[in-house]
Amino acid sequence: MISEAHKELAQWALKYALDKGCSDASVRIYAETENSFEYRDTQLDKLEQSSGNGLTIRLYVDEKYSSFSTNRLERKEMEKFIANGIETTRYLAKDEFRKLPDPSRLYKGDGKGLELSDKSIDSISVDEKLALIRNNVNEVYKTDERLISVSASYSDGTGSSWHIASNGFEGETETTWFSLSAETSMKGDGDARPESYWYDSTIDWDKLQKQGIGKTAYERTLRKLGQEKIESGVFPMIVDNLSAGRLLSPVISAMYGNSIQQKSSFLIDKLGQQIISDKITIVDDPHIKNARGARWFDEEGVATRKAGIIKNGVLDMYFIDTYYSGKLNMEPTIQSPSILTLNLGDRNFDQILASIDKGIWVTGFNGGNSNSTTGDFSFGIEGFLVENGKAVKPVNEMNITGNLLTLWQQVIEVGNDPRTVSSWRIPCILFDKVNFSGK
Repeated sequence: MISEAHKELAQWALKYALDKGCSDASVRIYAETENSFEYRDTQLDKLEQSSGNGLTIRLYVDEKYSSFSTNRLERKEMEKFIANGIETTRYLAKDEFRKLPDPSRLYKGDGKGLELSDKSIDSISVDEKLALIRNNVNEVYKTDERLISVSASYSDGTGSSWHIASNGFEGETETTWFSLSAETSMKGDGDARPESYWYDSTIDWDKLQKQGIGKTAYERTLRKLGQEKIESGVFPMIVDNLSAGRLLSPVISAMYGNSIQQKSSFLIDKLGQQIISDKITIVDDPHIKNARGARWFDEEGVATRKAGIIKNGVLDMYFIDTYYSGKLNMEPTIQSPSILTLNLGDRNFDQILASIDKGIWVTGFNGGNSNSTTGDFSFGIEGFLVENGKAVKPVNEMNITGNLLTLWQQVIEVGNDPRTVSSWRIPCILFDKVNFSGK
C-alpha cells in the first residue's frame, strides 16, 4: 500500500513540474517486495529478500517528452531531480504527438473489485515456504538413479503503485503473487541430459498448488528419454497449453502501434480482414477477478474494457496508445492487452490427441525466430511422434518452418484446457499440414 506521505510527495512533484514549465506531467510512485528461495537436491541454494520503492515522472515540455525515475524520495533531492529533468528535456527534438490521453478516456473508479491482493502474505513464515520447496524436492529425490539433479523454487511478492497526471487521472493498484516451481535433469542416452520443469502461480496463497510440482517436473523429464530426430515431413501438429502462446506471441506483437507505424508488421492494413482460421476468436478480458493480468487501466491511465481482438479469424483491432494514435492518424484503443482469452472447443488435450492418426505433439520450442515484417518463421521444437492417437516416440532437434498467417489459417481444432496461471489463457491447438524438418 502506498503511504499517505508518499502520495503527498507525488502530488507535490506533479505540481512542482508544472510550476517549473511543464505543459503536462504524470507521476507514478511505487513500492515492491520480493522473496525467493531455492533448494537444489537437499541443500538450500538461494535465499533472497528485497524491497524498494521509487518514483517515475514523465515530463511534457514545449512539445518535447522525457521520462525519469529515482528511488531517492526526499523533497530536496526531488527538486533538483525534476528541475534537471526539465532542463534536459528542452534539448530534445519536438514531437507534436507526445501528449497525455484525452480525459474522456481515463479510468475514474476507486481501483477496487478485482481482488488482486492477498492480505495474508505477511503472515506466511519462512519455515512454511522452505518446507514447501523441500517437500517438492523430496517427492522425487533419489527415486530414480538416472536423476542428476532436482531443484525447487518458491517466490512471492507484493506490488503497489499510485499514478496521477495533470489531465486529471488518479489510479491506485495493489497486487500480490505466489509461485512454486521445480526442475529435474536426468542421464539420457550417450551425452543426452534431458531436463524439464513444472510450476504454478497464483495471486492467493490458498490457491497455490503445493504438492505434485516436483513429481510433475520429473515425469515431464522422464518422457524425454530417448529423444531423436525423425524423418522430415508434413504432419498435423498439436501444441499443448504450455507452449501454444509461443506461436501466438508474434501475431499479437504485429498488432502494436509501434510495429504498424514503423512498417515492421505483417498485419499492416489488415483491419477488418480475415487473417487466420475462422475457428479462432481472441478477446481481451481485463476484469476477471483474482486473475493475473487483470487491471482497470493501462499505463497511460486509460480505462480498460472487454474487447474483441480477432473474431472468427477477422482482425478487429490494433493496440494503439495515445502517441501512435497521433502518428498513425488512427483512433486510440488500448496500449496493450490485459488477459488474452481464446474461444474454447469441446474437447480436451487427451481427446484431441486420441483423434490423430499420425502427427507431432509439440511440448516446447528451442530457439528459432520469426520475421516481424513478413511473418515467415523457423522454430526448433521438441515433443513426441503421435501414431494411432498415442505418443510413441520422443523427438527433438527438429524445426517447423512456414508463415505465421498460413500456419494459423490451418487450425483444425481449439482445445478447452487453458492454464490460468498466465495472463494469456491459451488452450492446446491442433494445426494441419505443418512442415517439419528432421533427418
